Amino acid sequence: MTLHPKYTQNAQWFASSASEGFGDCVEVSFVTVVSLRDTKEPEGPELHFSGSEWTAFVAGVRSGEFDLG
Repeated sequence: MTLHPKYTQNAQWFASSASEGFGDCVEVSFVTVVSLRDTKEPEGPELHFSGSEWTAFVAGVRSGEFDLG
């Protein structure tokens, strides 16, 4: 999903609490849609999700669906 930058230019971004401040994580913002970006490249590309897509993603993370091991 491509979103015009005007929707996220004043967004408040949140980094994962698991990042421990090292800058190697992604940030999320909750505006018209849920937006995701890399903390190391805040001016770089963003991914955008509908509320239901984000809910499904979070449920998958919590259930271990994306675990590598």
